[in-house]
Amino acid sequence: MNNHFAMHPAIKLRHIRAFLNIAADGTLSAVARAQGITQPALSRTLAELESLLGQPLFLRQGRRLVLTEQGVLFRRHALAGLQALEAGFAALRPGQGGSIRAGVLPTVATRFFPQVAMRFFQLRPDITLSVETGPHHYLIRQLRDGAIDLMIGRLPAASDMSGLGFDHLYEEDVVLVGRAGHPMAHLPLAAVLSAVPLILPPATALIRPAVDTYLAALGLNGLRPALETVSLALGRGICLASDALWFISRGVVVEELANGTMAERPTGARFLSGAVGITRQQGDPAPGLAVLETIAREVAAGLNTPP
Repeated sequence: MNNHFAMHPAIKLRHIRAFLNIAADGTLSAVARAQGITQPALSRTLAELESLLGQPLFLRQGRRLVLTEQGVLFRRHALAGLQALEAGFAALRPGQGGSIRAGVLPTVATRFFPQVAMRFFQLRPDITLSVETGPHHYLIRQLRDGAIDLMIGRLPAASDMSGLGFDHLYEEDVVLVGRAGHPMAHLPLAAVLSAVPLILPPATALIRPAVDTYLAALGLNGLRPALETVSLALGRGICLASDALWFISRGVVVEELANGTMAERPTGARFLSGAVGITRQQGDPAPGLAVLETIAREVAAGLNTPP
């Protein structure tokens, strides 16, 4: 029997959980409160782990703890190990719990994913669906670190797809929207875009390059936006209170377009569209993930996306 362990036998599950919680939150105080222990006790647990590993896991920046390079590496493997343990526990107790962590981009958060989530709850009420929202660059990092099991939204750039798989669900276009009854709706589009406050997706958004290309085609490549956002609450609020126009994925504003609160200004650009689907790491899926993916495909097949 081989008694030479790569991992120090004194490392316990409480060390791993404490480390992962601190890495997620960035502070000792909040994690200590959540766990119902004192901050000194949590600090000792972290110090024990760093001593047993022989590596510093965090650097202190003001009041926050930031992962070192070694900490980032250890977090990736610690998450994978903890997930494997939880999957093993769930496999021994089928139908008795578990969770799926989904990253949801704004384009599917308004209409598509709520349908998926409710159907999943009806079929698998024993599995908790935990949803993380945020921009693409944040969620893709969460996916690679193992903090989420899958990401639902637009097809990532080719440079982000190494080691990942993408399951296409449907095509969705980028639309230009403003408040219903916009006073400049009858004027040429290039003139309108030059005259009103313009809201664009952030530079890091997957749809931004296509929007920039479209503006350049209109001779507006130097146009400065009033705001950059993909937030429905913020973009809708500004558009309804002003003459602002907003380039955004149709899925974000689908309800506003359907109820007439906002109106679409046709662009005539067919290239302002792209694939929406499921991105996840290759390998064994979390329990229940196959069911979630099947439901997503069924909802996508019946989705009445406007042309």
